[in-house]
Order: sequence, then C-alpha cells, then structure tokens
Amino acid sequence: MKYRAEIDGLRAVAVVPVILFHAGCDLFSGGFVGVDIFFVISGYLITSIIIEDLENECFSIANFYERRARRILPALFLVMLAIIPFAVFMFTKDQLIGFAKSLISTSLFSSNVLFWSESGYFEANSLLKPLIHTWSLAVEEQYYLVFPLLLFGLWKFCRKKVFWVIFSIGVFSFLLSEWSSSNYPEANFFLLHTRAWELLAGSITALFIQKTNTEIKNINNILSLIGFIAVFYAIFAYDKTTPFPSVFALVPVLGTVFIIMFADKTTLVAKFLSIKLIVGIGLISYSAYLWHQPILTLLRLKLLEYDLPIYYRLLTLIGSLLIAYISWYFVEQPIRKRAIL
Repeated sequence: MKYRAEIDGLRAVAVVPVILFHAGCDLFSGGFVGVDIFFVISGYLITSIIIEDLENECFSIANFYERRARRILPALFLVMLAIIPFAVFMFTKDQLIGFAKSLISTSLFSSNVLFWSESGYFEANSLLKPLIHTWSLAVEEQYYLVFPLLLFGLWKFCRKKVFWVIFSIGVFSFLLSEWSSSNYPEANFFLLHTRAWELLAGSITALFIQKTNTEIKNINNILSLIGFIAVFYAIFAYDKTTPFPSVFALVPVLGTVFIIMFADKTTLVAKFLSIKLIVGIGLISYSAYLWHQPILTLLRLKLLEYDLPIYYRLLTLIGSLLIAYISWYFVEQPIRKRAIL
C-alpha cells in the first residue's frame, strides 16, 4: 500500500484536539470527534491493506491479526503496566477495584462494554478513570475481529456485490445510531453496533477509491478543503450537549472521508497535512492517545481538582507527545519490525 503522509497528518489533527478536550480546554469543546476521525482512518487503512492482499491472492487472516497485535498491544500493555504502581499508592479502594476491572476488560478488548455499564463518557467521575479512553480501542478491535472475515467471505463468494453490501450495513448502523442517540445514548456512544458505520465509512472509501479514479485536480482542491473545514467545524462548534454519535457525526466523518478521498499531494490540504511536524505528531498519535488520559487522571488526583490550570493542560499535551515519542521509538517501532512478536 502506497504511503500517504497526509493520512499521518490527519492523525495529528485527530489526537491533539482529543487531548486538549480531555484536559478541559473549552476552545476544543468538540475535540472528542478526534476519535471519529481515527475510526474513519482505521477503516480506510485496514480495508485498503486487505483489498491489496486479496487482489494479490496472499491474504491471511492470521497474518492480519498478527500485524494488528504488533501495532496495538505493545504500547497499550506498556501504558497499563506503567499506571499500576501509581494506582496502588494514589487510588482509593473503590478506585483500585474499578481500575482492576478496567485492566482486565482492556486486555480482553471489551472496555467499551465495561464503561458503558458504569457511567456516561462525559460524566465527572470518568475524569478519574485512567483507561476510560480505551473504549475506542475496544470498538476498533471488535471491528477488526469481524470485518476481515466478512470482507473475505464477500470477496470470495459475491465479489461484485462487496461495495453495496458493506454500504448497506453502514447505512443500517448509522440509522441505528441516530435512533439510539435519543433512546439509548450511553450504549450508542460506547458500543460497536452504533459506531460501526464510522469505521465502515473508511472501508467504503477504500472500496470506492479501489474502483474509481478520484483524481480531478481543481475539484479535489475544493472538496478536500470542504472536508478540512467540516472537521475543524466539529472540533470547535460541538460540545458535550451534542447528541453523539448521530446525524451530527456525519460532519467530521464525511469531512474525513473527503480528505482521504480527494486530498492528493497537489492539494492545499495535503500540503498542509504533510508538513513534517504535523506528520511527526501523527506518527506518534497512537501512543499520545494512550498516555494522555492516565497523565490527566494522576494530575487531577494529585491536585485534588477536576478543572486543571491552563499550564497543566499544556503540560499534559507536551508530556503526552514526549512520552509517546519515546514509546514509539523504543517500543512500537522495534516490535513492529521484528520477524515475530
């Protein structure tokens, strides 16, 4: 699969607002949509990789899962282990029990179910849960368990209908999400069946690009810019009161789709997202996402306040990126490049 620097740049656009939102920066009131951006990117990338392997007749489900394990597990387990000694000395008995449950559920890729059963994502007590953010990893892993098998089966037995079957499933998930946003908002936020359409949006994008030429120079500039504006509109205009995910999630999701689909290297958006610093942040975005919530939790416990001073918010962003780089350089990259995990 051809490397696209702008995709890594898009990851940076996703992770920084998430960190600042969790840190309590009011300017980034919709920073939580960064997770939705990640979902679309993940759906696009894994589908592109699988399609390439299927076309070359070298797809292996075992190899796919092994590559995913390399990508996700080392950094995740490092963060989980790093939190334990702090939890032992800083958490109350009830907090420690809750943390132990989250360690187990995170290891089993089911933390989204655990946190759904406990409380809402935007409630104050979630701020003191160092692994609350792993709900999104659980959603992705659950998707990774199901989608490759579905795509492989469709490719083998009804290849001509792959796009429309995936598209139909995505539409159904979206409609279910819209309905659940007002009837079961907590389940809607955390669970796979109402989040799948965001990942499927990326998968549909990959399938569409595979069969269609999207390189139309003048239009690409305009459409990618529309996508860019849509993403940033959601980041700055949405807040905790926005029903989510719902029809409102279409703005950042379709914005991300437009960027992936139309931001070729000649466009202004691609040139901006390909700036080395932005790409660099994107490369370490996974680790930065993993580390920021534990840092915020420990700071809030230490200072005994939820609303952190602004310099602590900036410190969290900088600290998360620095630790993320160390993790990426010494843990993620070496393990991903080894012959065996």
